Amino acid sequence: MGTLILAVIALFLYSVGTALQALHFRGRVQSNLAITTLIGVLALVGHGLLIAQTVHLDGGFDLSFFKSSVLISWLVVFLLLGLNLTKPVSSLFIAVYPIAALTIVLALITHTPSRLVPDQSYGMLSHIALSVTAYSLFTLAALQAILLYVQNRQLKRNYNSLLVRNLPPLQTMESLLFELVWAGVVLLVLAIVTGALFIEDLFVQDLAHKTVFSLLSLLVFIGLLAGRYIKGWRGITASRWTLAGCALLMLAFYGSKFVLEFIFQKGA
Repeated sequence: MGTLILAVIALFLYSVGTALQALHFRGRVQSNLAITTLIGVLALVGHGLLIAQTVHLDGGFDLSFFKSSVLISWLVVFLLLGLNLTKPVSSLFIAVYPIAALTIVLALITHTPSRLVPDQSYGMLSHIALSVTAYSLFTLAALQAILLYVQNRQLKRNYNSLLVRNLPPLQTMESLLFELVWAGVVLLVLAIVTGALFIEDLFVQDLAHKTVFSLLSLLVFIGLLAGRYIKGWRGITASRWTLAGCALLMLAFYGSKFVLEFIFQKGA
């Protein structure tokens, strides 16, 4: 199937999923787990086939700026669909679906130098797999932190908005946030360890920026978890620390890619 056709199918399904979530937020339709899952899985299949045609090339994987974004957005949707089967995270779909659609559009209309990782580089690929999974979990954590922050602010002002009425209880929202952070931290540690094992020098010119900001973000997340269990951090404080750590991680991943590919025009 052609790349454009797959893109259109995925974009259509993501649009339908977003519209249904918006209607549910407004109380126009009832949330249905089976329909939500079906639409998400179908969109995920189209998205995945698109990745197979644009990211997985002969001899390796193109992990340039926008191609890696398509891969990460696919993994974010995949993780969210899985979590939605057991956790009350459906409110995140209304943000995740448009983000996934945007990455598809940008990957198709932009052209940047390829960053090819060979198929035979198993150590590097394991490091990348752990990294993108950690980034995907922290993307969900960032969105959850934003919702938690808004929910806290509005509840303190006794503002019973449409958003507040549709979100789970505050305690549930906080528990979900810390579960995502914990999972992300474990994977980020594993990603850093595999990077140290399989990359000859983590502080070479192209990787120094990524390594430093990844370590800084890890320290922020560890500080957040320590603050949670020592000082009982929650609510707005937890949201701010989560967003700070995610911002550093975004600088580590996207910042280094942006500089290399858009400023220095450096490919594989």
